[in-house]
Amino acid sequence: MNFEEMSEEEILSIATPIIDNYMDASTKIDHERHIRDFTDRLKEIVTPEHLQTVCERYQKEKGFFDNRELVKVYRREGSALIVWSQTFTKVSGEYLVDMILVNKNGKFLVDHTWML
Repeated sequence: MNFEEMSEEEILSIATPIIDNYMDASTKIDHERHIRDFTDRLKEIVTPEHLQTVCERYQKEKGFFDNRELVKVYRREGSALIVWSQTFTKVSGEYLVDMILVNKNGKFLVDHTWML
């Protein structure tokens, strides 16, 4: 799959439901649903214990996810990097969220994600 040939709208129509799901699952600390669209590589990193620790920490410090706005979609042959600006309910300021979307055996999956 060549992501360079896809429009930004096509990529976002795939990426948005995925990020909505894993952010909602993160809020609820629902590991199974959180990793549903992750590659095997990323699933090995995001264990139930890891997710629990990370979620409890950000919820205590920052609150819950609030508004998210697209910053940019970077298209590459084998992947797309989507970057959003994210706010939280307890703190001011903006944070960056990214997702690397890949296609493995006909299924769109997240191979990397972080928040800074």
